[in-house]
Amino acid sequence: MNVAIRFAIVVALAAALAYFAGPWLRHVLYVGELIAEDRPLSLPIPVRGVSLRALRDSFGAPRAGDRKHQGIDIFAPRGTPVVSATRGIVARVGENSLGGTVVWVLGPGGDRHYYAHLDSVADIRSGQRIVTGEVLGAVGNTGNARSTPPHLHYGIYRSAGGAINPFPLLTQPAPRPRPEVAREDD
Repeated sequence: MNVAIRFAIVVALAAALAYFAGPWLRHVLYVGELIAEDRPLSLPIPVRGVSLRALRDSFGAPRAGDRKHQGIDIFAPRGTPVVSATRGIVARVGENSLGGTVVWVLGPGGDRHYYAHLDSVADIRSGQRIVTGEVLGAVGNTGNARSTPPHLHYGIYRSAGGAINPFPLLTQPAPRPRPEVAREDD
């Protein structure tokens, strides 16, 4: 086979690889970027229209079956938009017996953000990139919350160590950017 034909085959294979593997590679790089990023020191409340005063810290409260509450419940009227507390990637959209309709988001530092008891889910899918404030679904009472008023169960899970209390992050003021100080050149 002459050099020109071999070169054409190599170029065609490289183009095909870039075409098919490009999106996958960009996804892998973004996941790596998220995991390497520092965890936020504060987070916005993931239910639209809910004030800080309305939040209650229920993390660690006893639950049926000798369990402890691994998040906080944010009460709001059924259908109130639930938004992502962080940028990230939708890791899972689905159902389970405790949380009912749920969304998992992989966020900065590798934290997994859990949104449960949703009445409905927005038009999102696993693997989709999302930004802070993007609508994930609507407040409901699915799963084991059928006998309670509509609310969002919001939990944060670390890759090592399990659930952490989201309440302090939601009630912490957002860090202010430091003003730049003009420096005199010598």
